[in-house]
Amino acid sequence: MRTLGIVLCVASAAFFGAMGIFGKLAYEQGVSVGTLLATRFALAAAVFWVVVVASGRLAALRRLPVRDVALALALGAVGYAAQAGAYFASLKRLDASLLSLLLYTFPVMVALAAAALGRERLTRRSVGALALASAGGVLVLGGAPSGALDPLGTALGLAAAVVYSAYILTSAPVSSRLDPLLLSTLVATGAAVTLTLAGIVDGDLSPTTVSAAGYGWLAAIALVSTVGAITLFFAGLARVGPTTASIVSTVEPVTAIALAAAVFGESLAPVQLAGGALVLGAVLVLSARRAAPAPPGAEPAPVERVPVLVLD
Repeated sequence: MRTLGIVLCVASAAFFGAMGIFGKLAYEQGVSVGTLLATRFALAAAVFWVVVVASGRLAALRRLPVRDVALALALGAVGYAAQAGAYFASLKRLDASLLSLLLYTFPVMVALAAAALGRERLTRRSVGALALASAGGVLVLGGAPSGALDPLGTALGLAAAVVYSAYILTSAPVSSRLDPLLLSTLVATGAAVTLTLAGIVDGDLSPTTVSAAGYGWLAAIALVSTVGAITLFFAGLARVGPTTASIVSTVEPVTAIALAAAVFGESLAPVQLAGGALVLGAVLVLSARRAAPAPPGAEPAPVERVPVLVLD
């Protein structure tokens, strides 16, 4: 059971890691950022609703407090929509491999913010993780070839990590009360509504210009890197527990870097790879701490994000 759980978590991380590559391939087929975001969440939400009905959870959804339903929808409509928007706008300007490392600074941000909010104690372990992540970030950004680092793309990538961290901390209370499938369904629905309306208002929603191949990549983002990745993670989490699952989740940026190299020929400089190793090391330092009773929201960050992740 444990071996199967690890395999499932690795597959989930790989599916999440492939999202940036699917996004780049969709852009090559004429997909706009607005079309990608609206289609991804609308399709994911539709699949989640089908699963909710098929699994007999619709009655449970109806029994949820109105406040929790509204909060879950707002998390998607505001928090997750903003994070996904920043991520895919950055993907237009940055290599998928570089963006994956920028985004993966969020676990350290969550740990530090949790300490500042009094949810966790600031320990030598968390301070050490911050030092590793900071040094790694400097190497990742500083090691880029001259002119290759788009300032706006970099700012958007870091903004996505910051918004994601805030989203995780905000969602912790409701995620502890709601069934993960129901929460994911509501978050995806809220994000779909916001991003569809935003695409219409700013004129960036243009589904008629997308090729058949483009719709294939959009389907891959929604079904593989959203619905499939979440389903596999929960299946693995039930078998190995949160600590092991969070450590295994560091496969995600490694997968993104490997796929970007294979598909697009992207390559990071040796100093950037060293910086990426430090960033992942910081996540491992945080994830490998001993399991102990903790206040809500104090689980390792990669685990907290997935139940409400309908994107990365």
